[in-house]
Order: sequence, then structure tokens, then C-alpha cells
Amino acid sequence: MTTAAIRVEGLGKRFRLGERERYVALRDVLARAVKAPFRRRANGNGHALGASHIWALRGVSFDVKEGDTIGIVGRNGAGKSTLLKILAGITLPTEGSAEVRGRVGSLLEVGTGFHPELTGRENIYFSGSILGMKRREIDRKFDEIVAFSGVETFLDTPLKHYSSGMQLRLAFSVAAHLEPEVLLVDEVLAVGDLEFQKKCLGKMEEVTRGGRTVLFVSHNMGAIRRICTRGVWLDRGEVRMTGTAAECVDAYAASVEALETGNGVFDLGLRTDRTGDGRVRMRQLRVMGSAGSPSGTFEFCEPLRFEFDLEAHEVVRACFLGLMINAADGAELVSSCHTDSAEVRELKPGERRSLICDFDQNVLRPGTYSIQASVLDVATWEFCDWFHSIGIFSIDPGTGRFGRVPDGRPGYVQPLLRWHWK
Repeated sequence: MTTAAIRVEGLGKRFRLGERERYVALRDVLARAVKAPFRRRANGNGHALGASHIWALRGVSFDVKEGDTIGIVGRNGAGKSTLLKILAGITLPTEGSAEVRGRVGSLLEVGTGFHPELTGRENIYFSGSILGMKRREIDRKFDEIVAFSGVETFLDTPLKHYSSGMQLRLAFSVAAHLEPEVLLVDEVLAVGDLEFQKKCLGKMEEVTRGGRTVLFVSHNMGAIRRICTRGVWLDRGEVRMTGTAAECVDAYAASVEALETGNGVFDLGLRTDRTGDGRVRMRQLRVMGSAGSPSGTFEFCEPLRFEFDLEAHEVVRACFLGLMINAADGAELVSSCHTDSAEVRELKPGERRSLICDFDQNVLRPGTYSIQASVLDVATWEFCDWFHSIGIFSIDPGTGRFGRVPDGRPGYVQPLLRWHWK
């Protein structure tokens, strides 16, 4: 019988709104004991007047077998990161228990233990020791860490002179070369440029093939399906579903589809589910059809227009915007970059521009699709802004008024191809 590497029973975590969690010393316990009667007088239920709490997790229970790779999915605020922090011992639960057997490594906050005044070389040892690596272990893996990060040229330069992307690459490289029995990973595939993300994904697959137990949190449904064997879907702090990774991803995607009907206008200015250094931000996206007005539903073969509003916060001499259309199961179907047909322009601080992508004949089969978009600095190959999922839109079979209707053949797209006899 396979031993459970992780056992979570009735786990709950409550936070007090407006109060930062901190470590509790003995003096805090004594002070609370003295003040407790007065708090009860202020409010009969034992809480101070005006206190407000929120449960980030409540009644969470599941087991993870040794060697399993578990993908944890859910919307922002579902409790995914809080769960991993409890398993890593960073924060304590309010109720219930979480048992982890074996040495634990965590990639929760990339960059933990880095110091800007130290060189890249010194930070490898500094951060590695904080993450639990012995000096001999760091010595043995040093060349591999440096090669993976791609910062060899700047190894003896103080970290404060690194770009944000270089710092992230070095931080991930250190953390990724831990050798724990249990690895906890929270959304680290959004590190660096496209090439480095592929390396990150490859490293994650290497870890899972090595037989280690992995809990992986990500908004990238394609990565969850590719890396993980099992899944847990968290919703408002509770376990909504457990099963195979594919089952959980499909169920979660269906729930998002039901909640996000949308009208084709996506306001992005205040959204926090993004990555990038922020030098250029996407402010709004409008998805339009043949009528020329935003909509959330279109007909098969109806031309589509994606209109992005951008705002620069720093000088970016050359950037490009990339668009990806994904299926509900995370499969990447259509990708395009504005440099394929439009010139690259310099953007200055405070400057706002709109960039339009025309999808002349939409050939997506009827279904629901999500929009992924990113702004990349061509000079540094680092992301200024990136959304894994801006929102969704739907394709209906239609009536044939755009020349065609879909048939029953399989596949995500149904392009009109040219055939001839020879």
C-alpha cells in the first residue's frame, strides 16, 4: 500500500481583515490573556467591536500519495497559495491539521533570501542556504544553477544591477535545484522570457519523472494537464472536486464559462492576476464581430477584431503584443504577434495607444475559448505585462451567413483548405 506523503484533514485558515499576520511571541500570548475579558465586554461573542474575519480555507481534506503530481486549480482568492504556505510551514492553520512526510522544498515566492548588494554568485549561496541547501550541495550544483539561469556574464555583478527578469531567472534556478521528497510550487512558470519559461516547464517535468511528490499551483491549465496526474479544485476556500488533472481542469473551465458570460469588453487596469514588470500595461481589450461593437458571442466564420488599449509607464523602445487563443481545456490553438504585420513603435511614459488585431475569417469550431495576451520588450526579451486568461468568448454554429457552417468533423479549427487532383 502506497504511503501518503501529504495528509490534510479539516484544514481551515482564518484571517482578520486589515491585520497582517505576524509571528506570536510569549509576551503576545500573555497580553491577549489579560485583555481578553475586556474584549468580551466590548462584544458578547468574544471579538472586538468592528473586527472582521475571512476564511481563506475551510474544511479542506485530501491525501497525496508518494510520487503523485497534484495540480491545484481555482480562481484568484480560492485559497491555493494559503494552502501551500501552510504545508510549507510558513503559516499556521486556524483549525484542522496538515501532515507532510519527508524533506519539503518550496517555490512559493521566487527570490526569497536575495540581497541586492551581494553579487549573483554570493546570492546563490545566500539564497540556497535559506532554502535549506547545504554548502556542499550548492558547490556540487553551482555550475548547473548558473547555466540554467543564463546569467554567467553577470555572475560577479551586484544583484541591484540585474534587470528584474535576470533576478527572477537566477532565483528560480536556485530554488529549482533543490532535491526534496516533497516539492510545493506556486505559479513559477510566469518567470522570465518565453525561452526561459520552456526551460522552467521542462525542469518541472524532470522533477515529476524523478518520483518526487509535487503540488503545483498554476493558472496555466495547459501546464496542469501536461505535468500533473491528479487534481484538486479549490473554490472559495473549500475543495470543490478531486480527481484526475484533466477532470479537474475541465470542470473548473466549465465553471468559469458559466460565470463569465461577458459582453466583449475586458477592463484590465485594476486587475491583479497579471505578471510582468509594468513598464507597459494593457488597460482594456474589446472583442468585436462584424457589427463593429463588442460582444461575447460570435458565429462560425464571422470575422473577429481584438482591440487592445495600451499605456506606457516607462520608455520602451521596441515592444510587441502577442495574442493567444486557448480552448477551454487549455490547448493553445491560435497565436499571433503584432510584428507579423504592424511596425514596432517606441512608447514613452504616459503615452496611450490602441493596437488592433483582425481575425479576418474565424475558423474556430463552436465552443468557448479564452484569451491570453502579453506585452514583451524586444530589447530585453522580458515581459512588461502578461495575462494567462483575460476572459472568454463563445462561437456559435451560426446560420451560414458568413459563407459556411461547421460540420461534425473533429478538431478545434475547421479552415477552408485548397484541394486539387494531379
